[in-house]
Amino acid sequence: MNKTNKIEMKKLLIIILSLIVIGVISYVIFIAIGSDPDVRKASGTKSVPSAVSIGQIEGVSEWREEDRTGVSGETKLLKSWPEEGPELIWTNTELHKGHSSVSFGNNTIYLTGLSGLNDVLIALDDQGRIKWQTVYGRCWKESNPESRCTPTVEGKMVYVSSGSGDLACIDGITGEIVWSVKASEMHKGTYGPWGIAESPIIDGQKLYYTPGGPETMTIALDKTTGDLIWKSESLDDGAAYVSPVLIEYEGRKMIINVSLKHVFAVDASTGHIIWKLRHAEINDPEKSTSGSTDPPLIKCVTPLYSDGKIYITGGYNNGAALLSLTDGGNNAKVEWTDDVLDVHHGGVVMIDGYIYGANWLSNGKGNWCCVDWKTGKTMWEENWKNKGSIIAADGHLYIIEEKTGFLGLLKINPSKFEMISNFKIKYGSGAYWAHPVIHNGVLYIRHGEALMAFDIREE
Repeated sequence: MNKTNKIEMKKLLIIILSLIVIGVISYVIFIAIGSDPDVRKASGTKSVPSAVSIGQIEGVSEWREEDRTGVSGETKLLKSWPEEGPELIWTNTELHKGHSSVSFGNNTIYLTGLSGLNDVLIALDDQGRIKWQTVYGRCWKESNPESRCTPTVEGKMVYVSSGSGDLACIDGITGEIVWSVKASEMHKGTYGPWGIAESPIIDGQKLYYTPGGPETMTIALDKTTGDLIWKSESLDDGAAYVSPVLIEYEGRKMIINVSLKHVFAVDASTGHIIWKLRHAEINDPEKSTSGSTDPPLIKCVTPLYSDGKIYITGGYNNGAALLSLTDGGNNAKVEWTDDVLDVHHGGVVMIDGYIYGANWLSNGKGNWCCVDWKTGKTMWEENWKNKGSIIAADGHLYIIEEKTGFLGLLKINPSKFEMISNFKIKYGSGAYWAHPVIHNGVLYIRHGEALMAFDIREE
């Protein structure tokens, strides 16, 4: 081999060795990036993240956990979190913006979002990737137009309402619309300055919805066809921003609901309004029950029901009250009122005789509180970050404050505010108004265009 050939051979070896070194470095970088949870799990639908367990759902998956109480029956959950929070399984940051929570069925995660001038139902797989999206109704076009409705899922079907009061039944497997109705428009519905924020109730063959207005207060539709079954009389009142609750008292099913001026009960069989109380009357019993000229109030919180008692609350210094059903459920009376826990829109939970939630001090400020269910006595009031949303599971409260997105884990304790762990949510934009959801050991947090799935199962 001559000198020239030796030089060429050395050059070739150097090139080969350089390529090997570059390949090794690239591989190391690839592995490092791929193992970084903040990169691997926050890249929306473009990554291949771990899967969550959705499973088959018995009954209905809907707003505010089980029976709309905000209390989950999940057990064997983490009793504390690492400083940076529980393990993030995946994140999708490419969703249509909205404030809805998630619901489940057909091995699918459902939520709603805002797309242009319409609300859209979004279906995700167990890795958080979009399976399909279906436009189903007109959005609210004024202030805070993002979607609000948490889908109600029963079997194959998903039921939703839009910000302007359109209802739809959608096939939860294919995404095809089975039927749709412009319910609020059709029944001359009226509502407050932020539109509709109701998640429909399914009861047997019926779907319940609240148009409000001069023609009716509540309607029942056939869940299979969307045809009208009954409509209640009118209270000459607008729908509030409340998802009602279905109860059974002394053998009769009632829809307990809150409108802009009233709390009322509707017979689920006939649509007859059984009783009604004006908010002004509850707050000031000296006021007459006739000739109401009360200003409409902003009411956003699903009522709590337990053993013949109904708890209602609303922000803006409008207070809270515990009502008691009387005369076989034909009437209701005020047991007590409270001006401390006036919840804006973050919900409340009742655990072992105590109510937990966050009050309204202003639109940008509120404290966390505990109130005795029987007496209305304030057990504690704590300033932690800001007001926000709350759910409960396995002996703990899960709270997310709405301004900066800190998520907290509290031990349920009527004696004191007992924070165990907290961390800041990293993804999404806008206010943190979506309520948390726990399903099969996974904590789901929605923030605008982002949905995060955290593993909170005990090892």
